[in-house]
Amino acid sequence: MNIFWFRRDLRLDDNAGLLHALQDDPMVLPVFIFDETILSQLPKDDARVAFIHGLLSKIQDQLHQKGKSLAVFKGKPLKIFQKLIAENKIGTVYTNHDYEPYARKRDLELNQLFTTHGIQFKTSKDQVIFEKNDIVKEDGKPYVVFTPYAHKWMENFRKIKILHYPSEGKLEKTALHDYPFLSLESIGFKSSTIKVSPYDITEKLIDDYQNTRDYPALSGTSMLSAHLRFGAVSIRKIIAKAAGSSHTTFLKELIWREFFAQILWHFPHTATKSFKEKYDAVAWENNEDFFQKWCEGKTGYPFVDAGMRELNATGHMHNRVRMITAGFLCKHLLIDWRWGETYFATRLLDYEQASNIGNWQWAAGSGVDAAPYFRIFNPTEQIRKFDKDLIYIKKWIPELETPDYPKPIVDHKEAREKCLKVYKKALD
Repeated sequence: MNIFWFRRDLRLDDNAGLLHALQDDPMVLPVFIFDETILSQLPKDDARVAFIHGLLSKIQDQLHQKGKSLAVFKGKPLKIFQKLIAENKIGTVYTNHDYEPYARKRDLELNQLFTTHGIQFKTSKDQVIFEKNDIVKEDGKPYVVFTPYAHKWMENFRKIKILHYPSEGKLEKTALHDYPFLSLESIGFKSSTIKVSPYDITEKLIDDYQNTRDYPALSGTSMLSAHLRFGAVSIRKIIAKAAGSSHTTFLKELIWREFFAQILWHFPHTATKSFKEKYDAVAWENNEDFFQKWCEGKTGYPFVDAGMRELNATGHMHNRVRMITAGFLCKHLLIDWRWGETYFATRLLDYEQASNIGNWQWAAGSGVDAAPYFRIFNPTEQIRKFDKDLIYIKKWIPELETPDYPKPIVDHKEAREKCLKVYKKALD
């Protein structure tokens, strides 16, 4: 028997690793493991866990129609596989690549276990079009600036044919077994009031994206990111649709995702340290009271506060507003970008480590292809540009323009001048 291990690919259709497993001769045991190392850090009503379980339930329903079932476990992957090895004669474990530092360490340990037992460990590229060293400079070094990376990505993309992996057509090869499909409650979690929104990738949205994406009051974003994060939808299908438009703005956002993924792959230290080493010398003030007000959306800066309240209430924040809230934390409040990155990690339904770190370091000026440290958004000016009628802001701040709304916790001009001095001192 072989095993297919679902991870960030929670679908039966167009799943590269699953197809490779089903094309092999032995029957395939499909498994998913709720990793208790990750679960232990989450609240019991975490919406992402509920979303994952919903996707697994969909897979289970599809398999049931074939008289088959998905095995769902909770525990540490190493312990779960030790149990599976003890109870079954396993030839190969199939899965899809995961690029984050924790996942790479976990897979290395598991590969050692499999090797000890004569089991092959075969992984496939599934969540991106290009990975690792697929897109590098002529000298073999990774790109650290987006524009040339994107040009090379497009150049390579034109040379390939996007494959479809018809994995859903071979489900009769999944094995019969007695392992459980654990309920959400049995892994210690419960449903959340926060839900992942359906995604929209109509031709109209893609064609209009360049004109609508910066305005949070409009329905101009796809809400696709959480679905891509957990592999509920095939990136190959999404890219094929985006590439079919005469407008490239939407496609470039997907390329940014791959750019940041390869940055974290090549520079895993950026998960905790600045890509530009000098920026680790910035003397952050890290005022805990200011940080709490930022988290709660009570800074007295309406665009910032609306964004944080949207995040806390829905698990989502508009892309333009993420940029504003992140820049404000780092450059108005002089709070370490890692504090903000960690808070976003606890709240965002679409939290993807590579993109989140990449964007936070962009906002702080410390990352690859980042905004220069002296580029400091004026949050009030941002309102005039992107929400001049206050439609978005008033949705989240009903007490705006009343005595109940707080005064600004810092003065923009003073904060800007202080930020420039602090950054300059660290970088000189």
